[in-house]
Amino acid sequence: QVQLVESGGGLVQAGVSLRLSCAASGVTFSNYAISWFRQFPGKEREFVAHISWSGGTTNYAASVKGRFTISRDNAKNSVYLQMNSLKPEDTAAYYCAAKSGPQIFYSDYRRYNYWGQGTQVTVSS
Repeated sequence: QVQLVESGGGLVQAGVSLRLSCAASGVTFSNYAISWFRQFPGKEREFVAHISWSGGTTNYAASVKGRFTISRDNAKNSVYLQMNSLKPEDTAAYYCAAKSGPQIFYSDYRRYNYWGQGTQVTVSS
């Protein structure tokens, strides 16, 4: 069973940076790929970024590519989402997620069965 806890959200002004963290426990963390999703009010969760178990492969949504960077530190059982040049449209609840079974990349949130509680990011203009 994977337990995930996000942190690092907050209220910031447009243009600044923020780093989210996702801390994992309960499993051998390096066996799991991790994805970040975000959810706007009244919308389904949308894919943001993904990192393979080794950190060697990453994937990004088009809307964040070039601004956000996902990374991981397996020694600290943590994954990070560095968010630069934040925009008001990045305002959302951000979640990290993992899935059991083959560690294949999916951008569909329904493929993931382990979720953190989320952290809110609010970007003011």
